Amino acid sequence: MFKNRILKWVGIAFISLTYTACSVPALVQKTENKTVPASYNNLQDTTNTAKVKWQEFFTDPNLTSLIDLALQNNQELNITLQEIQIAQNEIRARKGEYLPFVGLRGAASVEKVPRYTNIGALEATTEIEPGKEMPEPLTDFMGGAYANWEVDIWHKLRNAKKSAVNRYLASVEGRNFMVTNLIAEIANSYFELLALDNQLAIVQQNIKLQSNALQIVKLQKEATRVTELAVRRFQAQVLNTQSLQYDIQQRITETENRINFLVGRFPQPIQRNNQPFENLIPKNIQAGIPAQLLANRPDIKQAELNLAAAKLDVQVAKARFYPSLSISAGIGLQAFNPTYLIKPQSVLYTLAGDLAAPLVNKNAIKALYYSANAQQIQAIYNYERTILNANMEVVNQLAKIENLAKSYDLKSR
Repeated sequence: MFKNRILKWVGIAFISLTYTACSVPALVQKTENKTVPASYNNLQDTTNTAKVKWQEFFTDPNLTSLIDLALQNNQELNITLQEIQIAQNEIRARKGEYLPFVGLRGAASVEKVPRYTNIGALEATTEIEPGKEMPEPLTDFMGGAYANWEVDIWHKLRNAKKSAVNRYLASVEGRNFMVTNLIAEIANSYFELLALDNQLAIVQQNIKLQSNALQIVKLQKEATRVTELAVRRFQAQVLNTQSLQYDIQQRITETENRINFLVGRFPQPIQRNNQPFENLIPKNIQAGIPAQLLANRPDIKQAELNLAAAKLDVQVAKARFYPSLSISAGIGLQAFNPTYLIKPQSVLYTLAGDLAAPLVNKNAIKALYYSANAQQIQAIYNYERTILNANMEVVNQLAKIENLAKSYDLKSR
């Protein structure tokens, strides 16, 4: 009977608190746009080079060794790996929040109560046991276990954990995107280095030819067949080409050091292929269709997972308007003398439930709710921007490949 009355009043209190606290503010709603063009330049081929592993795409052993070294030593990549570890620990923390907290507690104290107070007067006339007055001062010893648990009625804690999982997965995709950019930057710098080597060889060959021509012109001047103006003109050409040689050598040094920085080491010569540059013909690139970007691009996956996490954060913030139920319990032993702790009369226990809901002055939780929604909308815009940027990058690179091929054909005629 008594138990039923307690449950009845708890139910009434819960309904009342829910009714008074559940006035959730309205929010600005926005849905993400996942629309992408049907094709690139009217090409419907679904073959996609993005599915090819980089070890299969790049066959130069010097380049692949540089990439392998960068994946181990690159500082920025290693920083990202630690961010992944932080996100993983955040999952562990969120998971622990919706499980009961259990702990052990022990305490010892001594207390001297003033004689001329209500408590002091009461203790002076009270026997702690038959024939024995209350000791003064009074010691107290206690030890036991306690537990606290917030019942996740509105899935506030579970949604927070799911949000942390999505952010962890987003950090993994961020690392994958960084790896992609790192490989691309090393490959681009490596082939730029080969092009500079080829350009330097051509310039050095031109210096030899121009120097020989200068010697011929000097002999012709001695034979009075040309004037000093012709000699000066050829000298200017040689000096200009020599200056160009030093500019190229400086660019080679900077490119080598950029590669060294990416692989995480101090400046040193870069081992590279010595075969003629025109023999380094890359494989054909198949871009596939734009819809494949959503499945292949790590940056799009990262933005999508961050958006999912932001949506869950809104649900977490919304749950703060609803009543929360906490249960606490404890069991232990307490006595003024340690020898009494083993007696059944020293056992103590407690069990309590706490039902609370925000009623007045909800400014703080409203601000959190509005901020979570603003971050959700921000994540939507970032997701749409990432899709747009990815599509533009592919279109620009395809146009660049096509125009470079046409330029090469014209120059090779």
